[in-house]
Amino acid sequence: MKENLLHLTDVSKSFGEVNAIEHVSLDIKNRSVIGLVGGNGAGKTTLLRMMAGIYKPTTGRVYLKDGQNVDQMRSLLGVVPESTGLYSKLTAWENIRFHSRIHGIDDSIAWSRTIKFAELLDMQDSLHRYTEGFSRGMKQKTALLRALAHGPSILLLDEPTAGLDVTSARIVRKLVQRLKDEGGTVIYSTHHLAEAEQVCDRIIIVHNGTIRADGKPEELLKLTNTQSLEEAYVSLTSEIARPRQEDAITTSKFAMLWRRLFTKKHTFEVNEDE
Repeated sequence: MKENLLHLTDVSKSFGEVNAIEHVSLDIKNRSVIGLVGGNGAGKTTLLRMMAGIYKPTTGRVYLKDGQNVDQMRSLLGVVPESTGLYSKLTAWENIRFHSRIHGIDDSIAWSRTIKFAELLDMQDSLHRYTEGFSRGMKQKTALLRALAHGPSILLLDEPTAGLDVTSARIVRKLVQRLKDEGGTVIYSTHHLAEAEQVCDRIIIVHNGTIRADGKPEELLKLTNTQSLEEAYVSLTSEIARPRQEDAITTSKFAMLWRRLFTKKHTFEVNEDE
């Protein structure tokens, strides 16, 4: 039986005069693969960051089934951002182990979980290689393993197959299906409609900061009286999409200047891969 794990209640998020998300309410249930579908600037990443507790809503609330705010219970969440954020001077396993230790997971447990999914991703022979020389696909797989090693209840994926070749993308989709079969919950952000149709049993269409539709693929076709998800999407998002502003508006000119001055004066032995 499915139960609610995560709630968003009348959530809005503004950056200055820009309303990135407006009055969104969602309930996320277990044993589901939920697609956040929308173009660049739609608000998908902002929604994911609020679900992960990285952003606090300007209004409304994001909370877990027991009433706790997500930033109090981040151990229940696994996050794979669009930028993998790996430490290039560490091996794949060292990246995963470091992350798991932050969550208080014993190395032996983290290793057992890592090996389980590494075999599915065909990564078991690369765990002790430095990530500096990894391809885009290898980095993405490492980020997935890192997000899964502490045993999260909900996995948040931001464009998980962006830049991947066909084989790697298929492997990622296979992993997502495996997680669902084992009772997991995946929130899958993508702008690829065909991909969403393949892996998601529920699709949430996000456009210009609002939810335009929420349901099973066949329900969206019925709602719009269309024959394909692409036609349904166009019908529901007919007005012009706004420019993507999420990243630019979160960094002030002062912050950019400070970062530039700081990085000129300091170097680190471990660099984070962007």
